[in-house]
Amino acid sequence: MAVRDIVLDLAIRYGFQVLGALVVLAAGALVARWIGQLVDGRLQKHAMEPPMRLLTVRVLKIVVMLIAAVVALDKFGFQIAPLVAGIGVAGLGVGLALQGVLGNLVAGLTIIFTKPFRVGEYVELLSVRGDVSKIELFSTTLIHPDRSRVVVPNRRIVGEILHNYGTMRQLHLAVAVPHDADLAKVLAAVGDVVSRNARVLKDPPPVIGVAQITESGIKIGIEPWVRVVDVGAADAEIYAALVEEFRARRIDLGLARQEVRLVNA
Repeated sequence: MAVRDIVLDLAIRYGFQVLGALVVLAAGALVARWIGQLVDGRLQKHAMEPPMRLLTVRVLKIVVMLIAAVVALDKFGFQIAPLVAGIGVAGLGVGLALQGVLGNLVAGLTIIFTKPFRVGEYVELLSVRGDVSKIELFSTTLIHPDRSRVVVPNRRIVGEILHNYGTMRQLHLAVAVPHDADLAKVLAAVGDVVSRNARVLKDPPPVIGVAQITESGIKIGIEPWVRVVDVGAADAEIYAALVEEFRARRIDLGLARQEVRLVNA
């Protein structure tokens, strides 16, 4: 009987406080969800970057839930000021212990706000290169040309030299022809091959011309623009088409030749 009396006494004394705290937390969760959906829809209409949009929505949800938690604790009669002070001291200690993690977080926010590169662009930095696959708060993921992943901590990116190629790249191809070749015929053949390739962009126009004169022949530079995803395939297609076109037009390639003379043989 004594236990039941104690339970009833506690239920009568604190039941409404517990119920009120649960109602406040439930209402806070609903409000946080509603505000998150509303803000996310607005930010999508303004074409905000996905990492920044998700971060903004999460921060708003966390702020709403923290306010609801403080109100719920107040229902139990907790003193909020000492709790806030304790959280501040604990946060300082955690911050000192996680300097590297916080450095990556701050760098990630810097990347998201300043936008030195975007998802889908081709970048080169810190002796690594690749397509930007994912930008997160702590790291950035690149897809290397061999399809492997390169995960770079964000604090290693901010402040370093970054080469951003954007969403297209210029190929640097070359083919050699003999010194006595008809340059007009050669340039016309190269131009036809490049213009027929579906991966080559029309704007900016490709750069085609004499790049170098060597002892073995004349080097023709071929520098068309393609999308980042078409770099590897475009190289192979253009070279294969050049071989076939040169054979069809009877244009010789400038293969290295050596003349050997026998004196007093």
